[in-house]
Amino acid sequence: MSTNSLQDGWRVADSLQHPEWDQWLAKFPTATVFHTAAWTRVLTETYGHRPAFQAEFSGGSPIRILPVLEISSPVTGNRGVSLPFTDSCEPLLLAGTDPAPLYQRTLEYGRSRHWRYFECRSRSAGWPGASPSISFLSHVLNLSDSFDSLFKQLDSAVRRGIRKAGEAGLRVEFRQDAEAVETFYRLHCGTRRRHGVPPQPNRFFRNIGRFVLEPGLGFVSLASTPGKTVAAAIFFHFGKTAIYKFGASDYRFQSLRPNNLLMWESIKRCADLGCSRLNFGRTSAANEGLRRFKLSFGASEQSLDYCKYDFRLGKFVLDHDLAEGWHNSIFRCLPAPLLRLAGKLLYPHLS
Repeated sequence: MSTNSLQDGWRVADSLQHPEWDQWLAKFPTATVFHTAAWTRVLTETYGHRPAFQAEFSGGSPIRILPVLEISSPVTGNRGVSLPFTDSCEPLLLAGTDPAPLYQRTLEYGRSRHWRYFECRSRSAGWPGASPSISFLSHVLNLSDSFDSLFKQLDSAVRRGIRKAGEAGLRVEFRQDAEAVETFYRLHCGTRRRHGVPPQPNRFFRNIGRFVLEPGLGFVSLASTPGKTVAAAIFFHFGKTAIYKFGASDYRFQSLRPNNLLMWESIKRCADLGCSRLNFGRTSAANEGLRRFKLSFGASEQSLDYCKYDFRLGKFVLDHDLAEGWHNSIFRCLPAPLLRLAGKLLYPHLS
């Protein structure tokens, strides 16, 4: 559909149906890779979720957008999420526009589609009457300083770890090819088993490689000794914002501090790409180790609240952080093939 054929007003939009979508996002300074058609493609191709973005158009392009995917599950019911498997997804607003109608229209749409609930993964300051269902932590690093200044901001233990990894012969490379994604996935499966959590299906990461990394919206960082990759991470970037999305490592090489070197080199890479901030993703309040790791790189910390509206009850409801619990012990005991199968079966319903 061409821009000239679009009428002004509200509509339920599908970012995949507009070739101009990512060009439109350039008008919104807060847009991230999670707002792009590429990320929508990953989620729809992997899990079959249906785009139901709420948007108002003026002059042939959107002036405010709330990304939403509709999830239809025979196990967990129909619902809307903004957005599944996304740490944070703020509404996009041009200056002077009010976010409140975005949420009102989403609730109206959800009722017409018989959703059980609508979950919004943002601070949702413009959602009238909203109250947090669950809270996480968010960490953001300002990349506008020189590399020398950024290095001085690092915790002294991190600086020592970077030097130790370098002295041990570790090297970091950045890639976007399918082989690099597969290397990351092998480490990811081992890391998730150690944490007692099923890995996302391999199809999810292959789609990330195909739709996000290969077009130039991200990269895989690989930290290797001669002949062996011991740590890896996936970073996204769009506009001025880079996002640390996934990390994994071989625990047997932890003493070499590969994650310290990997993160530091990736920070420099994001700055070289023109990003002015690096978002380290969400952190569970109970995960003190991960929180300290992110803070040790000089990131600032703030609360990240999710909101969930229950249509049957007609109100906002509380939710629970499922990162830690009895299920972790069970998943740690599963053989690797069964753990991967569990992830393949569970994640379409847990979006």
